[in-house]
Amino acid sequence: MAKFVFEMQSILNVKTKLEDQAKIAFSQANMKLKKEEAVLQGLIMQRAKYEKRAVELVNGTISLRDIRENKQSIDVMKSRIRAQMLVVRAAEKKVEAARLKLNEVMIERKTFEKLKEHAFEEFKQEIASEENQAINELVSYTYHQATE
Repeated sequence: MAKFVFEMQSILNVKTKLEDQAKIAFSQANMKLKKEEAVLQGLIMQRAKYEKRAVELVNGTISLRDIRENKQSIDVMKSRIRAQMLVVRAAEKKVEAARLKLNEVMIERKTFEKLKEHAFEEFKQEIASEENQAINELVSYTYHQATE
């Protein structure tokens, strides 16, 4: 019996490996985004603590030095939060780029899989045709032998 050989199997294998690599890259970018978002959340919580402390300082005995230090800490946190927001946005862009790349690679792999399926269907039809032809020849030969 004939064996099915897909002529572009090596290309399909490469496309599958590229898809695996794109999945890994997407996963890494996504993990980096989650990490940066967690850092941002921590900074926001720290700023909230400083702001709460500022309210306590104003309501209690007024220590100008403590109030200034606290205000300075709040200002530092605000700038760190802004910087971290930029890092988060950059990580989001990387995730989106990785998602688009993954999508593109998946489409290419699926295209080659469809080509393989079509080639296999053609192969099955050729085998069926050859079998039918062999059966017809056998029947024809048997019929001629019986008539002689």
